[in-house]
Amino acid sequence: MRAYQILHGANIDGLQCIDYPERDLGLGEVRIRVHAVSLNYRDLMVASGNYLVSVEDPIIPCSDGAGEVLAVGPGVTRVQVGDRVAGSFFPHWLEGGPTPDKVRHGLGGDIDGMLAEEVILHEDALAIIPAGLSFIEASTMPCAAVTAWNAIFVSSNHVKPGDTVLLLGTGGVSILGLQLARAAGLRTIVTSSSDDKLARARELGAHHTINYQAIPEWHDEVLHLTHGAGAQVVLEVGGKGTVNKSVSSAAMGGTVAVIGGVSGFGGEVNPAALLATAKRMVGIFVGSRAMLEDVMRFADTTGLKPVIDRVFPFAQAQDAYRYMESGSHFGKVVIDVTRRQ
Repeated sequence: MRAYQILHGANIDGLQCIDYPERDLGLGEVRIRVHAVSLNYRDLMVASGNYLVSVEDPIIPCSDGAGEVLAVGPGVTRVQVGDRVAGSFFPHWLEGGPTPDKVRHGLGGDIDGMLAEEVILHEDALAIIPAGLSFIEASTMPCAAVTAWNAIFVSSNHVKPGDTVLLLGTGGVSILGLQLARAAGLRTIVTSSSDDKLARARELGAHHTINYQAIPEWHDEVLHLTHGAGAQVVLEVGGKGTVNKSVSSAAMGGTVAVIGGVSGFGGEVNPAALLATAKRMVGIFVGSRAMLEDVMRFADTTGLKPVIDRVFPFAQAQDAYRYMESGSHFGKVVIDVTRRQ
């Protein structure tokens, strides 16, 4: 069985395909033939050694994958051979809110992930893929879609149709967030430095777009577009370079969902900016298996199709990483594990 391994901090050149030893299934374990894996910014952070956690031994990278059940170990009752499944980002976070125990391990972070021909996961870490999603589409769901779902529908102040969601950038989380918000009847504003990407966002249904290079004070433009009200939810992915403008963009009682730090972490937020307007800042640490099941069900029932920018064959995983690193993608970058060349 072939699998990729990487050492934290070994950079993309350190991503190597190896012959990986197989083992017998233990209690509750499931063997999965992986069909597709999608990349996230977090995978680049692992490669560069900048992720939140680190381990000394090589790991199989990538949290997001989808495949078919090949075999089940003793005691397995949730899935059966032939089922189409996706792995949950946090194998121990099944439902409810996060706790240290639930998020103690994350696929492709401190434990082996999905970038392999076959993987073994506990049955509790698996979600059944609805019939309306392909393996490639389902592979985009465990991190990016769950993160956007959690930010907009779980951790916010009960958004309703007509409310506004501000989405920073056009990466995987923001584009899936745009699609989810539009399907739920929410109004959307998307920012980017690329007019071409903003045009594509409008094609996906974005109500308004802002080029933040042309309009550096983009938070003022958000207020203008919302007639002074601001956005009920802000998907904040920029970090220290954008967080204060994100707070300024939020409506009274709105939520700034802190998802990432593309410009780095740090900086300060004046508590008065939150206090006087009852705004909330909440950290979004992906989400639970239940959220994965919910967002896939929502995509299936609404006909939502994740935007796939490019699909690479398994042998070109390094190229997929480099393409992701270039920042030229719009939507998700996927590795088709069943495609060799």
